[in-house]
Amino acid sequence: MSDTSLFVFSEELLAYKFNDEHPFNQRRLTLTLDLLKKHHAIRDDQIIKPRMATDEELELIHDRHYVNAVRLAGEGKLSTEKAVNYGLGTEDTPIFPKMHEASALLVGGTLTAVDAVMTGQSLHALNLGGGLHHGFRGKASGFCIYNDSSVAIKYLQKKYGARVLYVDTDAHHGDGVQWSFYDDPGVCTLSIHETGRYLFPGTGTINERGQGKGYGFSFNIPVDAFTEDDSWIDCYEAAFREVIEYFKPDVILTQNGADSHYYDPLTHLSATMKIYREIPRLAHELAHEYCNGRWIAVGGGGYDIWRVVPRAWSRVWLEMTDNDLSGPLSKEWIDSWQPESPVPLPQEWDDMEDMYEPIPRKPEITEKNALTLEKALYPIRSSRKTSASNEHS
Repeated sequence: MSDTSLFVFSEELLAYKFNDEHPFNQRRLTLTLDLLKKHHAIRDDQIIKPRMATDEELELIHDRHYVNAVRLAGEGKLSTEKAVNYGLGTEDTPIFPKMHEASALLVGGTLTAVDAVMTGQSLHALNLGGGLHHGFRGKASGFCIYNDSSVAIKYLQKKYGARVLYVDTDAHHGDGVQWSFYDDPGVCTLSIHETGRYLFPGTGTINERGQGKGYGFSFNIPVDAFTEDDSWIDCYEAAFREVIEYFKPDVILTQNGADSHYYDPLTHLSATMKIYREIPRLAHELAHEYCNGRWIAVGGGGYDIWRVVPRAWSRVWLEMTDNDLSGPLSKEWIDSWQPESPVPLPQEWDDMEDMYEPIPRKPEITEKNALTLEKALYPIRSSRKTSASNEHS
């Protein structure tokens, strides 16, 4: 097991909790860490505690009045009318006690990971409590109050002068991060997600390419509903390789939502654990090839917290530490959590080949995704062809 990585965690991260019925459930952090511990894949000295983000850090992205509104809401001092204007007190982002403190800690966890990597304390760092990519400058959205990735990217720019490549593999488009840097040529965003035709937030088309000086630094691969592993991986690998070669970042920040899986209750994709091996594998490889290993990873979506998220998120840490586990899951982990799980827990690290009926439109979906990829990467590919022809003329 390699000692180049740090895992950001403390029990306080579980305080980000809307209510018992809400699909966003940070218990997945505990389930994931326990799975790693039961497999002896993480040591206590590899775990670091998150710090609280300061108001000044939050305001790198968020409006001061919004930060104050979140604080007041968590103290029960914000009127319903004002709360709704800030996206608070909705079905997606209900108000809960001390929500500012809980949210600021998630942001601080990602900043802790950033500092660990950028100061050379570690090559890679993982904050699974982060990845809240829908938060906007002055509004909560899609289960996200503060946008830790956006704050972290602005922090990377301001404190370390870094060019940042943000890669988002959540099934939902990484809208909040994209819009935060839409006109910034120092940040490149790549999001591969289910098409917004049927899924929140409805954005992330191939035509969203940035604006002003940032034009050409926003990439979206909206894959079709019911996309399976091979087509998904083809799109991801081609896009990541071509975008990183084009942008040449100093550091990679990956958002690792685990909601593209067939079992996820909120999305319509048909991926299996196969993609959750490939996502961190490629990020790790390219971080070493282009960024001297600098790789910061955060969590994100993932609403089957029993069968999917612990295995998918464990894969990020296992990849960071050059540890490849396969075969049966820890019997001790299964036995300790099965009494609480509403579904039978998986027995293996990987999914069974026949976990769902064949998708009848597979060839059509695969072809459509290949065309989407071609259109999304057209600016890179066309400029490459132009420069190649100029060299020969």
